[in-house]
Amino acid sequence: MHVILLEKIANLGDLGQEVVVKAGYGRNYLIPQHKAVPATKENVQQFESRRTELERLAKEKKTSAEERAKSLRSTELTITMKAGEEGKLFGSISGRDIAEAMTARGVALEKSEVRMPEGPIREVGSFEIDIHLHTEVEAIIQLTIVAES
Repeated sequence: MHVILLEKIANLGDLGQEVVVKAGYGRNYLIPQHKAVPATKENVQQFESRRTELERLAKEKKTSAEERAKSLRSTELTITMKAGEEGKLFGSISGRDIAEAMTARGVALEKSEVRMPEGPIREVGSFEIDIHLHTEVEAIIQLTIVAES
């Protein structure tokens, strides 16, 4: 399936680039999320007429993501949870828990922006958590999990 990208997508292409993707990926993700449009003659002409507007919007998104990243880089988050004698948590800390704790502190963060490639955290300690704000902008926050006394 040929599509025209409406924003930069990691490992796929840049704004305005025509790429070939699997039909399901295009039909079920890229097009419904407004990240791409099918590459028909009408859509190509329509995209060319909107190109400057889309580039301006992409630049604004990246700038706002960079500003958020600056404020997040100095952030240290502490979460208190019940734990056993050996430091094992009763439960786990997931991306949703981190996003909710940051939002409670006044920093808006979506659970989809929190990257935890090793999965949920199940022990007390200090961790570095990747926050993915934009395809080109990432920040790292310091997370400390402490046991309730």
